[in-house]
Amino acid sequence: MKYLIVGLGNIGAEYELTRHNIGFLVLDRLAEKQKATFTPARYGDQAMIKYKGRSIYLVKPSTYMNLSGKAVSYWLEKLKLKKENLLVVVDDIALPFSSLRMRAKGSDAGHNGMKSIEQLTGGNNYPRLRFGIGNDFHSGQQVDYVLSKFSQEQFELLPPAMDKTADMILSFCTIGINRTMNEFNS
Repeated sequence: MKYLIVGLGNIGAEYELTRHNIGFLVLDRLAEKQKATFTPARYGDQAMIKYKGRSIYLVKPSTYMNLSGKAVSYWLEKLKLKKENLLVVVDDIALPFSSLRMRAKGSDAGHNGMKSIEQLTGGNNYPRLRFGIGNDFHSGQQVDYVLSKFSQEQFELLPPAMDKTADMILSFCTIGINRTMNEFNS
């Protein structure tokens, strides 16, 4: 059984530890825990882990956030996967910091990376794991907020939240989305 896990983010040192790059950070954490290494590939960096008989492909798109759908559609086709075997890890300002919510489908909630995926894969019927980054910004400051680095307090709280996110990803690949949502969503 094969799975594609895509962590959304932007390439480049200036974005490395920003809130918008939580998808990249989570996949880096999962790869590190599973002793996998990312290598450059088409439309992004890719790593593969074996877990309980599953082949799990991790992809960090190099297309920039707003064109994430290009990478997702390419990798789905390359791996010959249906969208139910895809999980997109994405930041979410509507959730409090470090809150996690998995869904089988849903709206893009104004997230340009998700919009791109919907447009290029034919709809919003794909699993997603939203990582809350909070919304501590004034009106009109959303872009600056998501592209800024985590506060020191948040940065210290990231490791356990990323570990839980990694556990949810592995659970999704082994026991399925419904049981994973029942076990982990709060």
